[in-house]
Amino acid sequence: MTLKTLFMQGPSFDGFDGGAGARYQMKREVKSFWYPTWIAQPAAMIEGSRLIDAPAQDQSWDDIKHEVDDKELVILHTSTPSFNQDKRTAELVKQRNPKALVGMVGAKVMIEDEKSLKACEALDFVCREEYDFTCVELASGKPLAEIDGITWRGPDGTIVRNKDRAQIENMDVLPMVSPIYRRDLDLTKYYGGYQRHPYVSFYTGRGCKSRCTFCLWPQTIAGHRYRHRSVAAVIEEVKYVLKEMPEIKEIFFDDDTLADAHDFVVELSGEMRKLGFGTKGFDITWGCNAKANVPQPVLKAMKEGGCRVLLVGYESGNQQILHNIKKGLLTKVARQFTKDAHALGLTIHGTFILGLPGETLETIEETIRYAIELNPHTIQVSLAAPYPGTFLYNQAVENKWFDGTDHLLNDDGTQIAQLSYPHLSSAVIFDKVEEFYKRFYFRPRKIGAIVGEMVRDWDMMKRRLREGVEFFSFLRHRKEAA
Repeated sequence: MTLKTLFMQGPSFDGFDGGAGARYQMKREVKSFWYPTWIAQPAAMIEGSRLIDAPAQDQSWDDIKHEVDDKELVILHTSTPSFNQDKRTAELVKQRNPKALVGMVGAKVMIEDEKSLKACEALDFVCREEYDFTCVELASGKPLAEIDGITWRGPDGTIVRNKDRAQIENMDVLPMVSPIYRRDLDLTKYYGGYQRHPYVSFYTGRGCKSRCTFCLWPQTIAGHRYRHRSVAAVIEEVKYVLKEMPEIKEIFFDDDTLADAHDFVVELSGEMRKLGFGTKGFDITWGCNAKANVPQPVLKAMKEGGCRVLLVGYESGNQQILHNIKKGLLTKVARQFTKDAHALGLTIHGTFILGLPGETLETIEETIRYAIELNPHTIQVSLAAPYPGTFLYNQAVENKWFDGTDHLLNDDGTQIAQLSYPHLSSAVIFDKVEEFYKRFYFRPRKIGAIVGEMVRDWDMMKRRLREGVEFFSFLRHRKEAA
C-alpha cells in the first residue's frame, strides 16, 4: 500500500525563488520563479501524491496547513538559505500531524545530513544523492533501515547513515513532470525575466561535465556525468505540453548545459522542427542553458528548431578569474559565440558573478565593460555564494574569506556578499552589483532597445513596466539591507 504523500516547497520570504530548479536561492531583481522540477519528479512516480510550491503560489502556512492532516509522508525541499524557514515548516507539520513521517531533500541535507537532523528534531530522515527512487521506496512503506540514500533517526534517537544510492543511468525510467505541474500548480505564477509568459521548464538530462567551483548541483546531487533522456522521451513530453497546456508560450529545457551535448541537441532540434517549432506561424518557442562555447553549426540547428533564448553563464570578463573557478572557457571564444548567436537572431540572457576568487576593483570594471560589449538582451548579476558542498565553500573557509556560516541572504531574502578579501571588502562587492546593473541598462542603446520592444508589443509594454517597478524596488531594498 502506498503512503499518502505530500511534496512541499515550504512558505518562505516574500518573492523568494528557492525551488529545486533555482541555481541561486534568493529574491531576484525582477519577479522570477522556477518550477520545482526536482520534487515534481518523485511526485510523478508516487500514485496519489500531492505537490505544493508555496513561495511561487504565494501561500502561507495557514493556506496549506490542512493539506498535511491526512498525509503519512511529508517531504520538504530545502536549501542552505531557506533551511531555517523549512525547519520551522517541518516543526509545524509534526505538531499538526505527529504520526506523519517527515523528511527533507536537497543539496543542503545531502552534504550536512547529520547536522540537519540534529538541528531539526521534527525530521525523521533526510535524503541524499538522487532521491527519486528513494522517495518511491519511502512511500511504499519500506523500513527506513533498508532504504539506500537516507540518513535517519533511529527509535532510540541515534542517527543512522544508510549506504549511498547509485545514480540513475537510464533517464527514460523517470516519467514526465509536466502532468504534475498541470495537476497541482498554477502555471501563470512562474516567471522568468527573459522568458515568454507563461512558460514551463523541465529537464532532458542531469549532470554537467564542467567543473565550475561555485556551481552547486553538479558537485552534489546531479554529478559531473551528463545523462540524458532519449530524444523520443523528450518529444513525448513536449507533445504533452502542446496538447494539455495550450496557454504555454515557451518551453525551457533546464539541464545545466544541454547545448554541451552537440549531437543530442541537434537531433532534438530537428525533432522539434518536425512538430512545427521554428516554422512560420508556429508561435511556441523554446530555450535552454548554454555554455558560451557552442559552435555556430549547433546554434544554427537549434535556431532552425525553434530555439529562441539561451541562458549563458559568462560569470566574469577576466580570463584569470575564469581559470580560478575552473570555468573551462576563454573570453575570446565567448565573444565569438555571442556574435554567432546574435547573428542567428538568438536572444541571450547573460549571467555574471561578482566576488569570485581573484576579484579586484579592476576585474569588476573589466567584467562590466565586457558585459556592455557582449550586449546580451538581459543580464543577472549575482554575488559569489559559497554553498556547502562546493569547492568554493571549502576554498573560502580555508582562506578565511568568510566565517563558514550559512547566511547567504538577509532577513527578507536578498542575497548578501559573503566573501571578503584583504584587498576587496564584501561591502564594496555588494555595492558594485547596483553599479553593474545601472551601467548596463541605463545607456542609450539599451534603453532604445527596451522601448522599441515595448512599443511593438502591448503585453511586453505591461510586462516591462511591471519589471521596471520591481527592479527599482530591488535596488532600494538592497540599499536598505546594506
